[in-house]
Amino acid sequence: MFNNSTIFITGGTGSWGQELVKQLLEKYNAKEIRIFSRGENKQVLMQRQYENNKILKFIIGDVRDKYRLDHALKNVDYVVHLAALKHVPVCEDHPIEAVHTNVLGTQNLIEACINNNIKKVILVSSDKACEPFNLYGITKACAEKLILASNKVNHNTSFSCIRGGNVIGSSESVIPLFRRQVIENNEITITDTRMTRFIFTLSDAVSLIFKAFEKSKGGELFVMKMPGMKLMDLAQAMIDELGNKDTKTKIIGIRPGEKIHEVLLSKHEKDNIIDDEHYFIILPKNKKPEIEEYYKNYKKTSLPDEFSSLNTRMLNKEEIKILLRKGGWLDKPLAKGEDTVKHLGPQEFRAPL
Repeated sequence: MFNNSTIFITGGTGSWGQELVKQLLEKYNAKEIRIFSRGENKQVLMQRQYENNKILKFIIGDVRDKYRLDHALKNVDYVVHLAALKHVPVCEDHPIEAVHTNVLGTQNLIEACINNNIKKVILVSSDKACEPFNLYGITKACAEKLILASNKVNHNTSFSCIRGGNVIGSSESVIPLFRRQVIENNEITITDTRMTRFIFTLSDAVSLIFKAFEKSKGGELFVMKMPGMKLMDLAQAMIDELGNKDTKTKIIGIRPGEKIHEVLLSKHEKDNIIDDEHYFIILPKNKKPEIEEYYKNYKKTSLPDEFSSLNTRMLNKEEIKILLRKGGWLDKPLAKGEDTVKHLGPQEFRAPL
């Protein structure tokens, strides 16, 4: 579908964006891929990685600026919306900034996409948008509502969402944090021993984006059936491989806005779901005729309860190690205080699992 097309990616220099660009270049013959983000340094580093590639076009801009978006979207076919303030404590401490980027920025993008007759738009959302407890989750829930509601207006653009959990090794997430703590301090901090999280790879994350582009008619929300893990098992797996007999775990208490368990499908959504093997698809309540027709032969399912990181299939410690090892997160440091993980970060854009 992307052959000879122009794809526009907001927040395209982040972990998701890097993997998306990599797969687009490997699998499709796109005419142009536009990377739209406000981080000058990350753009320069990514440009160096792809310095001989003529397909990529880098655009400095912010989703808060509707006029910049409108200009940057000229002659674009497909849009992936990744740009967001994502860290829970940052959003708690700076709530209005999260609203400006995650909510108003999404509305700016919607209006600019409609104005430019974009074919399809996919918003990448988060498990924290489901039954939101923290401000980040609330803003992403608002973004979902704005995107999905945009299909009710008569225009040529279709809007859909995907909802995912934690991606292994994404910037400043728990895996790089635990690794850094073990290597630098020989200690891992745990907020709560009961805590669980969904987990999936960057490759799986991007496959969900492609799935949404392939299937969406407008108004659907795609959810991957991803496994979960206990954070204590993750910590112990990393201690086994990177630590020693003196490595400690320290319980520091839940941070503002954190949940014990994450939810990808709530009890309020579970009765309007299509089961598509590796995915759930939440259909809009007020379906257009073309959506009714397209999904009429799909298996409908009703979950007995919410789909949470506690009641999904839980990875054991050895399975967690396999995933971490594939991404290089269990590589031994070069020397004390010198971490090999630096070659896995955004400096060289080698995307870990």
